[in-house]
Amino acid sequence: MTEKEKMLSGQLYLSTDEELTRERNYAKRLCFKFNKTDPTRHDRKMAILKKLFRTDNNCYIEPPFYCDYGYNIIVGKGFYANHGCVILDVNTVKIGDDALLGPGVQICTPLHPIDHCERNSGLEYGLPIEIGNNVWIGAGAVILPDLKIGNNSIIGAGSIVTGDIPSNVLAVGNPCKVIKEIT
Repeated sequence: MTEKEKMLSGQLYLSTDEELTRERNYAKRLCFKFNKTDPTRHDRKMAILKKLFRTDNNCYIEPPFYCDYGYNIIVGKGFYANHGCVILDVNTVKIGDDALLGPGVQICTPLHPIDHCERNSGLEYGLPIEIGNNVWIGAGAVILPDLKIGNNSIIGAGSIVTGDIPSNVLAVGNPCKVIKEIT
């Protein structure tokens, strides 16, 4: 298996691999262009995002925006991310229709080995994140790997999401916990 195939399947891989480094640099250049584009040039910003995400869905992202690869990010229609969004996409990040991300939201799929020898060798891995339709994630929330957030749910500002969140709930805190059903 190539390092990219290992990465995409959630296995330990070397991020310093030549192919992965080239692909990350491509995404970083696109993010740089996006972040430096005149804010009134929505058409230009959208063209860059379509290259980055490899999608035809229109979305709206306020700069600055950063990601690792871009091609592992799948966004539904009506997606909106406010300023300072970071999506570390070494594995799949799937975001449903009409999802809203507040400023400073971080969505992080990478993980590092617990064993310090493995970790110091440069090995890492990533696990997917899935965010449903009509989800609102408040400012400064951090979404960690290997979880799902159900449809119509709200994640409170500053929350650290460490596990699955069901549909139709308000969840807040560190670690993020359901505090109320949304009816």
